[in-house]
Amino acid sequence: MKRLPAVAGAFYEADPQELKDRIVWSFTHPVGPGKLPTVPKEKGKRDNLFFIVPHAGYIYSGPVAAHSYYYLASEGKPDLVIILGPNHTGYGSYVSLWNKGCWETPLGDVKIDEEMAMELVKYSEVIDIDEQAHLYEHSVEVQIPFLQFFFDSDIKIIPIVILYQTPEIAEYIAEGIYRLMQKHPEKDIVVLASSDMNHYDPYDITYKKDEMAIEKIEQLDYKGLYDVVENKDVTLCGYAPIMVAMILAKKFNKKPYILKHATSGDTSGDKSSVVGYLAARFGS
Repeated sequence: MKRLPAVAGAFYEADPQELKDRIVWSFTHPVGPGKLPTVPKEKGKRDNLFFIVPHAGYIYSGPVAAHSYYYLASEGKPDLVIILGPNHTGYGSYVSLWNKGCWETPLGDVKIDEEMAMELVKYSEVIDIDEQAHLYEHSVEVQIPFLQFFFDSDIKIIPIVILYQTPEIAEYIAEGIYRLMQKHPEKDIVVLASSDMNHYDPYDITYKKDEMAIEKIEQLDYKGLYDVVENKDVTLCGYAPIMVAMILAKKFNKKPYILKHATSGDTSGDKSSVVGYLAARFGS
């Protein structure tokens, strides 16, 4: 069971060296953190368990994503990364998990943690085992080369995409992940919530709309975030993944820290129609 890359050569470079160069570029870009993190050889206790990361083409969102990966890598290699993304394609079930084998990128193959994946399916009650939803979906895939860049390919993942994005679904998924993390305190588990912010408004309007959503994230008000998306015309695509991260942050007593908010206009220069991007961490 190997999931082949769907957006290599489009969202990021298909050539391994060019892809690594692009990731370095993301960190050193003026919108990025400015430098690469140092990955510690000896791992301490992880403070930042949950992150928000964007998922556009690296030339647009890579420098923003780099802010979250800076903190993740600085605390060492996790045992497991659960990657939650929205389902843009409409294929598959309401909540779809790829449970076996590996995912391939130009930097190699990353294995699924099959045992933990099956436990999570059992605990969450709403997650289905479903490969179809993942075949052409980019929101999870674009995170993996960042992980491989710092930790090689000997890192394990659980990929999940969410089609039915409601607070209730987010609560079920968060409870499942919470139970998994409580059951395995010996495992260093990180959760990535993959989402872009408002889509295709002019720069100033996108910034204002994003700030409405960011305010709710800072308050850990996940139902408020849902309301902003549903009723304020804020076209944030991965609101269920973000809601899951917010619910988990409350359960683990973690605070939200906004690391970087920017738009495609900040990286491409075209501010007439932009997409917003957010990097955030949930820690002490």
